[in-house]
Amino acid sequence: MKSCRVKFDRLTGTVELETADEVQRGDYVVCDLEKGECLGIVATEPSETAREGLRKVIRKASAEEVSDHMALKEKEGHAFDVCRRKIEEMKLPMKLLRAEYLLRATKLLFYFFSEDRVDFRELVKELAKEFRVRIEMRQVGVRDEAKMIGGLGNCGNVVCCKRFLNSFSIVSIKMMKEQNLLLNPSKISGVCGRLMCCLGYEYEMYVNLKKDFPKAGKRVSTPQGEAKVLKNNVFTRTVTVETLEGKEATFPVSDIRPLKSE
Repeated sequence: MKSCRVKFDRLTGTVELETADEVQRGDYVVCDLEKGECLGIVATEPSETAREGLRKVIRKASAEEVSDHMALKEKEGHAFDVCRRKIEEMKLPMKLLRAEYLLRATKLLFYFFSEDRVDFRELVKELAKEFRVRIEMRQVGVRDEAKMIGGLGNCGNVVCCKRFLNSFSIVSIKMMKEQNLLLNPSKISGVCGRLMCCLGYEYEMYVNLKKDFPKAGKRVSTPQGEAKVLKNNVFTRTVTVETLEGKEATFPVSDIRPLKSE
């Protein structure tokens, strides 16, 4: 089996080739995703892989399938407006994010955000009457909302989840502390209000680099005698300490030794 990366509208994912058809970068393909069959564009050339659990590329899409699907995509804006109007009429506590037709109009999905559970059964009935297609409402979290809508991060670039992230990993305060970042919500939070995903990009590197460093607050032996560790700098490979005289001093980490036991 070979794998390739396929672009689905605003999302990307790695899929496994199940068809004997030769596919190349730029080809339209039909893929079997969790939500149903979708049309995607091959973004990378197929290559051998040992990765497991990938979704399937069923076949290359026909010209008719591509044309019909593009016509459906043009109708998503209208579907979005209709659904939003009905939400307002029913006074439902939900924020509509996106409408999406699946291939061959087998299903019409509406993505929304809400902090609470929402009884949308009447809404689904009204939408089914309006569009005469199977309706599915999908409630997503704030991170998924940012992924769909997009925005600019603190770095000035489009948020990572919009550009290239396929899934969200756990980001914790521990990752921030390991990188000696200040606990400033405006600096470490993304547009979604959660900790920025990029805090995890270099976390493992910091953990590995700090293996040779003493922890802050620990008493150590230095060329100037006993001292307490104040902070570490993994890039300059130095340790800043407070001596018994109350003065600050900085030494290479190679000059720092644990205190000898009494």
